Amino acid sequence: MKEKTKFIELKKIFEVLHGPKGCLWDKKQTHKSLLKYLKEETGEFVAAVRSGNLSHMQEELGDILLQVMFHSQIAAKENKFDSEDVITELIEKLKRRHPHVFGNTKVKSSREIIRNWNKIKAKEKIKKGD
Repeated sequence: MKEKTKFIELKKIFEVLHGPKGCLWDKKQTHKSLLKYLKEETGEFVAAVRSGNLSHMQEELGDILLQVMFHSQIAAKENKFDSEDVITELIEKLKRRHPHVFGNTKVKSSREIIRNWNKIKAKEKIKKGD
């Protein structure tokens, strides 16, 4: 039997929270209604970084992950995307934007890496029509 990961456990918790016997408040939320919480949690993480409080940083990163999972679950209920899709897209983006690690691109400095990242990002935006 395959060992359960913490991510799978977290994903199942969100499925229960949004399921038939789940939390009424959670099930009523929308992407828009949750924006204030995402902003709040991001601000709290920034404050934790500035204070150098690692325990608080860990807690706030968890709260940001909660927001990612919440939005992903809402989208999954609408058959749009789920947390696995979010992770897949992130993996693909990281590989594309790090051709000096995952490809054959040669770089000599961090400045060159950032320049390449921005070029790749700009091409992606054009391709998506943003």
